[in-house]
Amino acid sequence: MIIVTGGAGFIGSNLVKGLNQRGLDNILVVDDLSDGNKVRNIESCQIEDYMDKDEFLKRIEQGLDFGGPSAIYHQGACSDTMESDGRYIMETNYEYSKSLFRYCGEHSIPFIYASSASVYGGGETFKESPEHEQALNAYAYSKLLFDRYVRKNRGMSQSQVVGLRYFNVYGNGEDHKGRMASVAYHFFNQYHDQGYVNLFAGSGGYADGEQLRDFVWVKDVVDVNLHFLEHPEDGGIFNVGTGRAQSFNDVATAVLNTLEGATKSTKDWVAENKIRYIPFPEALVGKYQSYTRADLTNLTMSGDYNKNFATVEEGVKQYVQEMSAAR
Repeated sequence: MIIVTGGAGFIGSNLVKGLNQRGLDNILVVDDLSDGNKVRNIESCQIEDYMDKDEFLKRIEQGLDFGGPSAIYHQGACSDTMESDGRYIMETNYEYSKSLFRYCGEHSIPFIYASSASVYGGGETFKESPEHEQALNAYAYSKLLFDRYVRKNRGMSQSQVVGLRYFNVYGNGEDHKGRMASVAYHFFNQYHDQGYVNLFAGSGGYADGEQLRDFVWVKDVVDVNLHFLEHPEDGGIFNVGTGRAQSFNDVATAVLNTLEGATKSTKDWVAENKIRYIPFPEALVGKYQSYTRADLTNLTMSGDYNKNFATVEEGVKQYVQEMSAAR
């Protein structure tokens, strides 16, 4: 059995589908379905069973057996970077993760968990090394502290331990995420609702819409997760991004070109008033990453991963086509 926490969420549900595509359906999905809309993410998935997150954690802390799982994918977390309740974040993202880490170590179960590129804060070097890490908010701190915990206590487990620092992930299954859904998702819906898209005006020394992020397609993220399942000899903390920094303008342009069957530039869309810029939010000042780009050296060298990642133009196009087909 493979256990996927957060299995009804965005990345978790795509991971379950990826396992299904490889012929694996002996899967226990763990999640909190207080938001029943997430059921749509897994209703077509083939799984062995579902368990509520609180019941699962209770059993984990009691040391109960789950039939000898072959791996635990820990994707469950509070992913809202603007969440201000630090106590809730630490309980959900840090304490829960520690319990699973200890359980996997005691039972020799491979443990592959979701970290985040938010641990790099406002820096410009995105390499998996302590000197490049800082937290701009409580969410980032919860992820960073657990990475530190894993590094310090790695000797507790003789089995595989992998932390995956996701950069800006986009793709199907993020509808329930609200304000935390990807910009590609928001641009798609803004276009359908109002006929144009809104981007942040210049900030942090960047021109309008030219803030740069490493946008990574969820299907590539799933491929990396499954790679480590198939290579239990590899472990450590790894960045998961494309290794490219592209602008929000690039994402908006890819969305608009796909929706309108065009090959126009950002300048063209601005001239047509279909890309518009809004003031940078006060609430994000000092808490915003204006630039991210994954250093993939560790993933390709220590993790032996050699597949190419989709560009914004490639991945966003497919994502928009999928959303359009489902609309």
